[in-house]
Amino acid sequence: MRVVSISVNGLEKAIADGFFKWLAKQDADVVCVQDHRAKAADFDDPRFIPEGYEAYFIDAENPADGGVGVYTRQFPKAIMYGFAYEPADREGRYIQADFDDVSVASVLVPSALEAPERQADKDAFMEAFMQHLQKTVRKRRQYIICGNFQTVHLVTDASPRYHKLEVSGFLPHERDWMDEIFETLGYTDAFRYINKEGNQYTWWPSVLSGSRRHAGWRTDYQILTPGIRKTIENAYIDPDTRFCDHAPVVVDYDIGN
Repeated sequence: MRVVSISVNGLEKAIADGFFKWLAKQDADVVCVQDHRAKAADFDDPRFIPEGYEAYFIDAENPADGGVGVYTRQFPKAIMYGFAYEPADREGRYIQADFDDVSVASVLVPSALEAPERQADKDAFMEAFMQHLQKTVRKRRQYIICGNFQTVHLVTDASPRYHKLEVSGFLPHERDWMDEIFETLGYTDAFRYINKEGNQYTWWPSVLSGSRRHAGWRTDYQILTPGIRKTIENAYIDPDTRFCDHAPVVVDYDIGN
């Protein structure tokens, strides 16, 4: 089972810039997208759906807040829109597709990097989502949660040029939140399970660095409940794509749908 996660920074523009052409070569079973910036009615248009896939999306009241979605080759058993946290549900920040063997979710954490006044909103989301993760890890069902977490976990996930900056996405309490996910709750960072090397980034913040030629951050993850950790076969980031300002995270799992 191949799962792709990508924060598209506007789905319509990403498609125009080659997203679906790239996707056609990936043979992905499930594709989680974040930050689509569209309304639900837009997805009735076939141009938003790649050939061979079903599409499920949740939108935000204000399209600028993002919205998330899932493309899947197989019909899911169920779709869950939101995770019972009203601000996140209103902003279209979580969607989950349930299959026979696993559930796959797409999540978009709020950003406060360019809007420090939104740090309180981000912190509140993180607290609510932690509660959701605590409940999820206790279930018998296994989960792959894909998303743009707007946060760097380890110092190796960001260029040294950012290590002394006090900016949202690299604040101590945000990184402690990531520690709790992986160390206390026992979730697995699928990419890091395979790849321990440095300089593995998924986003190059223009507000800090200017362009992708400069150092970046790894803010995009696929996190797993403990029961499927050993099913990870391969994981990589494709930094050569240019259809949006994030790079896709691709993970292969030895599990069915």
